Formats: sequence, structure tokens, C-alpha cells
Amino acid sequence: MMKLYKIMFFNSMILGTLIAISSLSWWGMWMGLEVNLLSIIPLMNSSKNMLSSEASLKYFITQTMASLVLMLSITLMMIVNEFITPMMNIPLTTLLNSALLTKLGAAPFHFWFPEVMEGLNWFNCSILLTWQKIAPMALLMSNHLMVNFIIIIILISLMVSTLMSLNQLSLRKIMAFSSINHIAWMMSAMISSFSIWTIYLMIYIFITLNITYTLNYLKINLISQIPGILNSMKTLKFSLLINFMSLGGLPPFLGFLPKWLTINWMIIHNFTLMALILIIATLIMLFVYIRILTSALLISQNETKKINFKMNKWLALSFNFLAITSLTSCTLIFSLL
Repeated sequence: MMKLYKIMFFNSMILGTLIAISSLSWWGMWMGLEVNLLSIIPLMNSSKNMLSSEASLKYFITQTMASLVLMLSITLMMIVNEFITPMMNIPLTTLLNSALLTKLGAAPFHFWFPEVMEGLNWFNCSILLTWQKIAPMALLMSNHLMVNFIIIIILISLMVSTLMSLNQLSLRKIMAFSSINHIAWMMSAMISSFSIWTIYLMIYIFITLNITYTLNYLKINLISQIPGILNSMKTLKFSLLINFMSLGGLPPFLGFLPKWLTINWMIIHNFTLMALILIIATLIMLFVYIRILTSALLISQNETKKINFKMNKWLALSFNFLAITSLTSCTLIFSLL
């Protein structure tokens, strides 16, 4: 059960994000980011995890540096232009976007993200993978988007996420590089349409929470732990298979829907080559997801850990049912509109 002070900081973390995305001034957005940062640091500390203090310190230092750069760029813009307008100074706009991308964890500003993920428990990892993406992306869209700069960030994020995830054995680092890959997709959707970005983010949060919930319940940290635990648990094996395939964007699962919409809108806006590069990178990430479950699906091994899954079986089945049927229902809804 979550302690009382953690509930308070969890609520203030949500409040900080809401302040940042609803503010009409850049100083209000910066204040919301700082409230969010100071609220999540106590949530990261855990007496059961020896690496949590180191991870929270790394996260605090990195986010503080990004906040200082953000504040510096806002101040310089106000000095130069008096008011921040859509036609801003390009170097200062690049500096501001770089600070937000550092907070987001996009490549090449991702140096802190896998290391922090490795030192946290799955609950904090789920917060870092989902909720902490909302405010920086909303602020990126509030700023003047330089398409060429965003395209370079997308290409670097795709290259880093695919190459670095191939030799990883830690599931936390795999989820971190997977998040960088999905950040590239979400920034591509951001260029095309705000609605597509919203749909992508909501579906990504749903799938990621489902995966982290299952891995946290099973206490799995490495790929080598999966076969022994899931040997006699057909429901869990089916759940992880569906959710990792959905995270990779394999049809007919739910994760294919936002990728489908993003590719469609990118082709309409003449980003055909970028859409092709995104598809190729996604196929490589899909190979990484398949590698996670290959041993569990093909290798017969004695179960090394007994876990009672009766109370949560119907919850997992309902999530899997949504992951399979949501693509069909959403396709019918879009065809009728």
C-alpha cells in the first residue's frame, strides 16, 4: 500500500503537469515543470531498492540542467523580442526545444534515461514512461516547431533506439529504448496532426501500463527470468505476447492503429521517405520484442517461481480482449465518420 506522503507527492506531480500544459505563459509552464520535478523525486526513493537514490539523483541533476537551459532561453527570447512570437530567433528556439527534448528523453539527449530506468522499480518506471512524457511534448507543440530540427531528432531517436536495444538483457533498458522509439513516432504525429498525437499517446500509455503491471507483479527484471516463470502460466504468456506485439505495432493489435494513422497523415503531408524509415525501424524493434518472448514460447523449462495469479486473471484477459478488439472497432468507427 502506498504511503500517505507518496499519495500527496503523486497528486502534486499530476498537478504540476496540469499547470504546465494549461498555462498561458512560458513562466507558468516552467513553474509547472518544476512542481512536477520536485514531486516525483520523493516517489523515486524506495527502501527496498538500493539503486533508487542514485537514479533519483541522476534524474534530478539532468532535469535541473534542462530547466536552467529552458529558463535561460525564455529569458533571452523576452530580452530580444520583448514578446515570444511564432517568428522567433532560430538559435534560441533550438535551445528551448533542446531543453524540452532533454526532459522528454529523446535522442541524442537520452544519456540519462536508460540509466535512471535501470535503478527504479516498475511503478516509477511506468510513471517515467507515460505521465512524464505529457508536459514536455505539450510544451514542444506550444513552441514554434522547426520541422527540419524535429526530423533530425526523429532520425537520431530511431537509430539509437533500434541499435542500442539489440544487445540488451535488462527489460527496463529495453522499455527505455522502446520509449525513445515511440517518442520518434509521436513527434512524427506531432508534425502531422495534434489529434493523431493524442490518440498515439493514449494508446501507448495503455499498452505500457499493462506491460509494466505484469512485469511488476511477476518481479521480472531480465529476459532470462521469463521462461522459468511463464512456463505453466498460459494466461500471462498470452498477455505478454499480445502486449509486446501491440507495442511493436503488429496488426491486428491495438498498437497498430496509431502507427497506421501516423503513416497515413505523413504520406498526405508528403513525408513519404520519413514514413518508410519509421516502418523499417519499427520492424527492427519488433524483432527485439519477439526475442524477449521466443524463449518463453519455444523452450520448455521447469517453473522456478510459484505465483498466485487467480485474482488478476480476469483483469489481464479484459486488457487482452481490448488489445485485440479495439483495432476492429476503431476501424469501423473511422470508416463510418
